[in-house]
Amino acid sequence: MAMIEIGSITMQLNRKAIKNLHISVLPPDGRVRVSAPVSMTDTAIRMAVISRIPWIKKQQSGFAKQPRQSDREMVSGECHYLWGKRYRLNVVERSGKHEIKLGRGWLHLYVSTSATAENRALVLNSFYRDALKKRIADLLTVWQSKIGVAAADWGVKRMKTKWGSCNTQAKRIWLNLELAKKPPECLEYILVHELVHLLERTHNERFKAHMEKLLPDWRERRDLLNRMPLAHNDWVY
Repeated sequence: MAMIEIGSITMQLNRKAIKNLHISVLPPDGRVRVSAPVSMTDTAIRMAVISRIPWIKKQQSGFAKQPRQSDREMVSGECHYLWGKRYRLNVVERSGKHEIKLGRGWLHLYVSTSATAENRALVLNSFYRDALKKRIADLLTVWQSKIGVAAADWGVKRMKTKWGSCNTQAKRIWLNLELAKKPPECLEYILVHELVHLLERTHNERFKAHMEKLLPDWRERRDLLNRMPLAHNDWVY
């Protein structure tokens, strides 16, 4: 992978079969990735990047200032999030099925006495996955009809740099498991965003016009998502 340096900023350069140069500043540490057309000269790439240096530094500053949760140890008393609300974890050791039950302000985690922190995290992630899939299914029923598109397939998984993705050829949508921790309106924004890609592949003006018509407050929802506390493996979209 090629690297370029401009001032104090080191950037990863990927040459692709694309028409326009694209710059991404990636969380959590503000790493910069430049995707450029194969035919674009090194000089043209550097000039294009230099013109965006103020924007790059602004994005990096935003990541540095964004609040982050402490490491999760999966012990009683620590905080976890579900649909944007904070819950205290209550670990209950017992025999039988591993499961989570919601209480008033509490996530009661029932596990065996031999369950490790990793085992406990797996139970919690399974709970998040089930909750997220149920809400996605409900939203798809509404939004596919409104937009006039239908995803051939969809699923939930962990993703390192995106809240969602859409394979427009296969009409397959993936949503980030971490969305179960964010406010419901954030999930709805990401789902609509990915469904609109079935109408328009790129983030051009036509794409934005669809978003404005379907979800007029989509920018506010995006900003809310990006203001939420980051875990060490959360990402900005």
